Amino acid sequence: MTDRKRRLSVDLTPLRTSRDFRLVFVSGAVTSFGSFISYVTIPYQVAKLTDDPLMVGLIGVCELAPILIMAFVGGALADYLDRRLLVRGSEAALAVICGLLLINALSAEPHLWVLYVCAFLTAAVAGLQQPAMGAMLPRLVRSEELPAAMALQSLSRQFSQLIGPSLAGILIATLDLAWVYTFDLLTFAVSLVCLTLVKAVPPPPAADRPSLRSVVTGLKYAKSRPELLGTYLVDINAMFFGMPSALYPFLADRLGGPQVLGLLYAAPAVGSLVATVGSGWTQRVHRHGLMVIIAAALWGVGIVGVGLSDMLWLTLFSLAFAGAADMVSGLFRMIIWNQTIPDHLRGRLAGIEMLSYTTGPLLGQLRSGLMARTTLGVGGSIWVGGALCVAGSLVLAAALPKFVGYDGEHGVALKEAADAEWAASAEARAAAAG
Repeated sequence: MTDRKRRLSVDLTPLRTSRDFRLVFVSGAVTSFGSFISYVTIPYQVAKLTDDPLMVGLIGVCELAPILIMAFVGGALADYLDRRLLVRGSEAALAVICGLLLINALSAEPHLWVLYVCAFLTAAVAGLQQPAMGAMLPRLVRSEELPAAMALQSLSRQFSQLIGPSLAGILIATLDLAWVYTFDLLTFAVSLVCLTLVKAVPPPPAADRPSLRSVVTGLKYAKSRPELLGTYLVDINAMFFGMPSALYPFLADRLGGPQVLGLLYAAPAVGSLVATVGSGWTQRVHRHGLMVIIAAALWGVGIVGVGLSDMLWLTLFSLAFAGAADMVSGLFRMIIWNQTIPDHLRGRLAGIEMLSYTTGPLLGQLRSGLMARTTLGVGGSIWVGGALCVAGSLVLAAALPKFVGYDGEHGVALKEAADAEWAASAEARAAAAG
């Protein structure tokens, strides 16, 4: 392979060197595929029951409330308990919730409140699972393999996001909704088998007990690192103003009907997939903060195109462009997180990260739904949000010069120093206790 091809290709090394990473990779690919199908189906079901974009946007409100609490709880637990057990237990709980959606879909008159309750419960369980998953990854591969491992996980997710929603659109248009939830339930069975085979991932030595104090410790650390604050704020801005997914069912009605719905959800994954496949260049870029800012602004440009378009092909192209930009932003944010945060704080910081990449989209659904009910309409809500995303990215770039100038090599040195300090402290505590 030439140097040029190597720079543009995905590094498969983590799949070759780590058995546990392979199992987690397969688990995530399978369960994400099924979950993306339900991700399309629930808003569609709410839209058909209510015919109100605000009611679809309220799904985000139902998901936001538990995440605001459980992300901190999950982060503290991930630094104290076996991370694999937390991930596996949460996966089982998500399977049960999917079963409830199936039962509701099978009833003669599906209940709207069940959809909102299931959205609430799913977000609560995800708040426990995602910090543990984020904290587990750096323990499955070598430090130098982290960028490749993150690119592979992103690639898996993008395939799922590409195929899952597309299949959902076909199933919704041709079959009963119960079959959609049945398919999702079956994917959980495969995922649980893979997670059961993963070896234990115990907490770091002398781990902090879950408590309000331990949570505050994580928050103080995040506050002390401008590069971390920058990743949170830039992503929240981009997703709050530029996430119009609550409007996809109504946008689909305008562009071709239910069979188009899956394409709208899948289009960003096409762009993300292209960006991920060509992600080899990211390993040689050290101005991570600057890249996050640029990518977030380009996401907004793509969303402006979606709002202004009245043609299906242009809408799909704009969504794909936005998805590629978001993937670049996500890769650099994950590199900053995983290469610079010390292991004993990884779970708690993963909880904060989860808040940053979930609160923006969830509140963005509400924003887009509310604005769509005004004279702006569906299209106006989308393009105005994209324009505000671009403006917000420029404001944050001016307000966060340390983030824009952040060099990744410096961040790795900070992590190594923090890990060494924690190890010495743990040995001292153990000696004093002994």
